[in-house]
Amino acid sequence: MKITKAEFVISAVKPQQFPDDALPEVALAGRSNVGKSSLINRMIERKNLARTSSQPGKTQQLNYYRVNDKLYFVDFPGYGYAKVSKRQREEWGRIAEQFLQTREPLKLLILIVDIRHPPTEDDRLMYHWLKHYRIPVCVVATKADKIPRGKWDKHVKIAKETLEADPRDPFVLFSSETGKGRDELWAIIAEATDLNLE
Repeated sequence: MKITKAEFVISAVKPQQFPDDALPEVALAGRSNVGKSSLINRMIERKNLARTSSQPGKTQQLNYYRVNDKLYFVDFPGYGYAKVSKRQREEWGRIAEQFLQTREPLKLLILIVDIRHPPTEDDRLMYHWLKHYRIPVCVVATKADKIPRGKWDKHVKIAKETLEADPRDPFVLFSSETGKGRDELWAIIAEATDLNLE
């Protein structure tokens, strides 16, 4: 995927702020500090377009990034951060649920987990919630460069078993440092959005 244009569009906190140009949308969800911003930056070949928060769990907006004027990446607030209040967790759930159930341009959700550790209970709940609502999902396991190549298969197996993942759902091993998995993930996005991303 050759990136000719990538831009931050809006941090939306309510549906009235969502873009209305009907471009396909690919959402990204995962717990705080799992590497969502780094993944976006690697996918669009920009160093700092997606900003990492200095206060994990504080961001409650949906951050929209337009890529090549063909699709949006929609970066969800991170979940599962211990210092976030119950009210903030409920607010996150409300925003996420409303978006995922009603957003017509949404074509795929990328659920990001950390390959170094088994998925958390929050990850598992999110995955099963997506399956319940029949939202197309691709699991991406980040930080592949942090564990030896010889242990990749073992860690992937643990992640799939912990999530109780449907074998039909794509699973991508990814590294924002090395770019591993980038082409594979773009191919999955192209198929889900029915776009020629050349």
